[in-house]
Amino acid sequence: MDQLQKRPANYVPLSPIGFLPRANAVYGDRTSIVYGRVRFTWRQTHDRCRRLASSLVRTLGLRRNDVVSVLAPNVPAMYEMHFAVPMAGAVLNTVNTRLDAKAVAAILRHAEAKLFFVDYEYVRLASDALQILAGSGAPVPLVAVIDDLDRPTGVRLGELEYEALVAHGDPASVELPELIDEWDAITLNYTSGTTSAPKGVVYSHRGAYLSTNSLIMAWEMGAEPVYLWTLPMFHCNGWTFTWGVAARGGVNVCIRENRPAEVYRAIARHGVTHMCCAPVVFNILLEGDANARLGKPVHVLTGGAPPPAAMLERVEKIGFHVTHAYGLTEATGPALACEWRAQWDSLPLSDRARLKARQGVSVLSLADADVVTDDDRMARVPHDGKTLGEIVLRGSSVMKGYLNNPEANEQAFRGGWFMTGDVGVVHPDGYIEIKDRSKDVIITGGENVCSKEVEEVLFRHPAVADAAVVAMPHPHWGETPCAFVVARDKDAGVCEDDVIAFCRKHMTHFMAPKKVVVYDALPRNALGKVEKVKLRDAARKMAPPAQKTKGKQATTASGGRRDEQPVAHIMAMSRL
Repeated sequence: MDQLQKRPANYVPLSPIGFLPRANAVYGDRTSIVYGRVRFTWRQTHDRCRRLASSLVRTLGLRRNDVVSVLAPNVPAMYEMHFAVPMAGAVLNTVNTRLDAKAVAAILRHAEAKLFFVDYEYVRLASDALQILAGSGAPVPLVAVIDDLDRPTGVRLGELEYEALVAHGDPASVELPELIDEWDAITLNYTSGTTSAPKGVVYSHRGAYLSTNSLIMAWEMGAEPVYLWTLPMFHCNGWTFTWGVAARGGVNVCIRENRPAEVYRAIARHGVTHMCCAPVVFNILLEGDANARLGKPVHVLTGGAPPPAAMLERVEKIGFHVTHAYGLTEATGPALACEWRAQWDSLPLSDRARLKARQGVSVLSLADADVVTDDDRMARVPHDGKTLGEIVLRGSSVMKGYLNNPEANEQAFRGGWFMTGDVGVVHPDGYIEIKDRSKDVIITGGENVCSKEVEEVLFRHPAVADAAVVAMPHPHWGETPCAFVVARDKDAGVCEDDVIAFCRKHMTHFMAPKKVVVYDALPRNALGKVEKVKLRDAARKMAPPAQKTKGKQATTASGGRRDEQPVAHIMAMSRL
């Protein structure tokens, strides 16, 4: 056995960029990309990517492991760079378009980007970021503008332009790079920084390849899907579906923004079959047209914070078939998915929605996933659906590590596991359920309260459109739950006594929020995640209540009341 050696015929390093030449060979005449009035076939996309890769190497002189950053929405150029940049042997860094100039500059500096592609709409943001970068004394990358393919604007920043680079490239001069190792870096993504400073997460070719195949199988994505890009490609490389749609010979429907009318129009016009999104997009679609009904089901993979069961129930009625996944940037996107069981089909819609809110089982690219105790033993917790522990992962789809951050790597990788920092339980059937971020668990009177469980109940209240729960300091109990809510009807507002009574009816009394604050909108970061750090700061600053007044409106974010009475109403704090 030991005499059998690896040969070019039986060993090829794994990389998702191999999906593109296959798409060209198998699906060449099929549509690859739709953007406004622009359409490409897979043969054209293959040619354009090879041309761009040629220009990156021959014209701009990129070398192996050079970082190419891009600041753009979901447009064809953003999609093409997921193949063209690694074809050139470089590393793709997709930058969150919702960041400010200071954050963009920090990413360019930390990544040591050699080339910076900027969509015409973000030229001002990029220009400000480059000025900050230059002022710090850091090297400034070459800049190339991505003009609009559908309706060119002529906006420029510097002399380089994306389409010119594509046009001047020589597709015949590009061959897929022979990877020294499939462990080589393919992309660099930055975390959202909800609990700490953003970190640079490096993916390997092997990890991206395995994660792509794993998610295609977990989601049961068949051939020729029509995929609507509602999930930003800058977020974990579109959960690897940037490469996955090519693997299945599908159509990439690109839109610049997730406006409800545009999303529904794209679904109807192009026959969309699949899309991914964070739960916040569901709110956008529900608010845009609460009475919408799809002509045929659209399969949706959602992640981020667990969507409330009540929200899932509403979107399922519209025609979205939802699969929920749990993941994080460090796991190349989704790591656990709710693998559906046939016996659940007969359950009422509300019960099915609650089951889908569970994260489920590990995707196939992981060797193992579990929940362990938070002590030095790191013992696996019992499968009782109650015992809390930290969710841990092991597998090839876990990141290579954090770029230039050895301390963070030592903390993240321990005992043969990647430590997610998320709290969960394991049910008797083996399904893992996320309960909270470790920093979001509320400890009241020695009892653990998972904010997600309280939020689930709040979302079921008919007057509440959005909700988040954090810890509020208490002189006796240590901490108590504090709810921040958004009213479904802004004119009617939210009655805090009613909300508290509703929660106490549906959960153990000590878990119910002891204070309710009404916001016009919850603070969210650039990825749409609720910024609980800000909410915890707000909760800490609120004076403890002295007395509860019946029937008043909840405290507003500004400290006033929705009934505009002069004295702010703050509910009494009681654990019972």
